[in-house]
Amino acid sequence: MAARTRSYLIFHLALVMILGIDCVGGGKWSTVALRMRSPEKELRPRGDGAPFKVGVFADLHFGENAWTNWGPKQDVNSVRVMEGVLDVEKPDFVVYLGDLITANNMPIANASQYWDMAISPTRARDIPWASVFGNHDDAQFVWPIEWFSTGGIPPVHCSSVNSSYKADEVCSFIGTSRLELIKREIGSGRLSLSNNGPRDLWPSVSNYVLKVSSDDDSESPLAFLYFLDSGGGSYPEVISSAQVEWFKNKSQKINPDSRVPEIIFWHIPSKSYNDVAPWFMILKPCVGAINKEKVAPQEAENGMMNLLTKRPSVKAVFVGHNHGLDWCCPYKKLWLCYARHTGYGGYGNWPRGARIIEITQNPFTLKSWIRMEDGSVHSQVTLSS
Repeated sequence: MAARTRSYLIFHLALVMILGIDCVGGGKWSTVALRMRSPEKELRPRGDGAPFKVGVFADLHFGENAWTNWGPKQDVNSVRVMEGVLDVEKPDFVVYLGDLITANNMPIANASQYWDMAISPTRARDIPWASVFGNHDDAQFVWPIEWFSTGGIPPVHCSSVNSSYKADEVCSFIGTSRLELIKREIGSGRLSLSNNGPRDLWPSVSNYVLKVSSDDDSESPLAFLYFLDSGGGSYPEVISSAQVEWFKNKSQKINPDSRVPEIIFWHIPSKSYNDVAPWFMILKPCVGAINKEKVAPQEAENGMMNLLTKRPSVKAVFVGHNHGLDWCCPYKKLWLCYARHTGYGGYGNWPRGARIIEITQNPFTLKSWIRMEDGSVHSQVTLSS
């Protein structure tokens, strides 16, 4: 009997390790079940009718000016912001909405150490996460002009730890590709739900969908979360026609009658954000706290917004990129929302924070607000009405 039990346990463990079946987070944060029953990974509320809560961290910009005293201090501050938000909000899931790192400031061939630092507060709390790329995540290294002054190039501490590059290539200033960054993240453990996307969409990499399942029926979807790579860095700031076709085919396959609500995440806003942007003050029906710069949109989105507006299931699009904007505005039958500048890296001195998204099942509601570093909350809005 003992031998039979031991054999069953070994078989069950093999299923968990190889297929990802019945993989449940442990520890005090074990509120979300992760499964691999289909190509779409699943998320689930914690049960008992509780809503599904998502924390959104945007524009962290780890690794800026690492050769100075200022740079590493900004990374410490960014970690503190995320830790504060996570400990107060206790989200079920976290979205890293692009520009986790500032690759154009990184004179090393593998930036994974900074990427790991960016996701460390979430990983430490056993919370699953997913990421999309921004325009700085694989940008080419830019040589600081001051390096060519009398002081010369500062010492660059290069390490081959966690790198697939040969030792003599690690300090070659060639940067780290999107594909290597996301493969490294995916390989970091069960909590990363990111995906490197269909090969025929490359160099656009972070294109995938996650299902949020009902808390009482894993086969019944509560919402679909779509993640798209909006480009920038190593290639133009665009959503390609191939991505548009991918979304069209994928959404028709898994949600043919548009019955299940869909929420969209990418980094760089589309030009449609210009159509709804507040002029000066943020007035209703828009909701937000800062409107300190102009929208900096993609170069092209090749009909993506037209497709989204024709799907009644699409409730909102969330972007980052503009550090001085945090508003949500209605656009036709959906909402266009900014996150909130979370990191101390990047431009701007506006107070840091994070956008929170809450999905309730019966009846379906989609709400959002911004949690600031100092613990305050503002810009509460219902996006499902």
